Amino acid sequence: MSINILMPALSPTMTEGKLAKWHVKVGDAVTSGQVLCEIETDKATMEVEAVDEGKVGQIVVPEGTEGVKVNAVIAILLEEGETSVPAGATAAAPPPAAASPQAPSPQPAPSPAAARPAAKPAPQPVAVTASGGQRIFASPLAKRIAVEKGIDLAAVRGSGPHGRIVKADVESAKPGTASAAAPAGRPAPSAPAQPIVTAPGDQRIPHTAVRKVIARRMLESKQTVPHFYLTVEFEIDALLAARQAINEVARKRDAKVSVNDMMIKACAKALRDHPECNASWTEEEMIQYGAVDISVAVATDRGLITPIVRNADMKGVAQISIEMKDLAARAKTGKLKLDEFQGGGFTISNLGMFGIKEFAAIINPPQAMILAVGAGEERVVVRKGEMVVRHMMSCTLAVDHRVVDGAMGAQFLQTLRAYVEQPAAMLV
Repeated sequence: MSINILMPALSPTMTEGKLAKWHVKVGDAVTSGQVLCEIETDKATMEVEAVDEGKVGQIVVPEGTEGVKVNAVIAILLEEGETSVPAGATAAAPPPAAASPQAPSPQPAPSPAAARPAAKPAPQPVAVTASGGQRIFASPLAKRIAVEKGIDLAAVRGSGPHGRIVKADVESAKPGTASAAAPAGRPAPSAPAQPIVTAPGDQRIPHTAVRKVIARRMLESKQTVPHFYLTVEFEIDALLAARQAINEVARKRDAKVSVNDMMIKACAKALRDHPECNASWTEEEMIQYGAVDISVAVATDRGLITPIVRNADMKGVAQISIEMKDLAARAKTGKLKLDEFQGGGFTISNLGMFGIKEFAAIINPPQAMILAVGAGEERVVVRKGEMVVRHMMSCTLAVDHRVVDGAMGAQFLQTLRAYVEQPAAMLV
């Protein structure tokens, strides 16, 4: 009997992925553990290995296909003795791409005696906003599809519970024409966004799966997480001196410690001192993490990814440096393992190496805080009534107010300042 190879769920949040590349072709013999293909997930590109042995009978999903649903059949293996794929072998498999909405099943016609006058359709629920406008009730997926198709939701009648607009309602609407069908008594909807006008020489660059997920998650973060920001300036002369001394010893381990490595250690120690900040919000409860795992933002050609230094408070800065170099290198080639970028309780984003003096980062849910690290530079400051030159570094902490209030965030930064300005404290 032939064996269906299914699109795997390579992360808890993955619902679909891109089949980036096949490493086998029809007719190839496959052994258990052999790499079959590469899947581009919402985080990285992962290799998929064969679990069974056999011969490739059919490639169902060609490489380069996007939007392949989890558990969809992507290929079929033939077992010993089989020469061809049985008819209908993939009939029960979920489709590789988003399927068009199914038509509702026909209902039996009512008998004449039971016939009643048709009731008017229930009005679509509308909530009045603070500005006096109207808010349409629609699912997040329906909203996203409407934006992509240029459909005005104000003119779409929902078929979901209480008139909620769902995916099928938007997919059945025609782009650019929905505004003409606005129900009577409702303000005329605004025209859909105008398409971007391109000129010769302009390029259209398709989004990667990672870029799409970043865009969606960052938008959700800014819309649903109540951010507030705390900015501090650290005097880092002692930190720079300690880094130089550490590197003289770290050379023996082929390590070169950076300011970012020392900030990872300092943040980890501060989180250990303030466990209430090492937490995440859920609607039912607060999750306070036992381990201190620091995510570090790494820019790649495919988008931003945040590999994690696990138990950073328990590691020396040389070890952190070695791990970060390895994680960053593999992040840029899409070779991270799942447990190397999923999780984490706190993120560091450092743009100081690009000369950025100060910035505010967007929280990476479900984490509650992210530290934006700016450039270290010489500035004139006042110490004991005299103007002196010191190396200063601006850092901005973005905080989820549901988890950490202002006083808690300020106390965390006070502790972080003690570790940054007195690096010896990190060794105690």
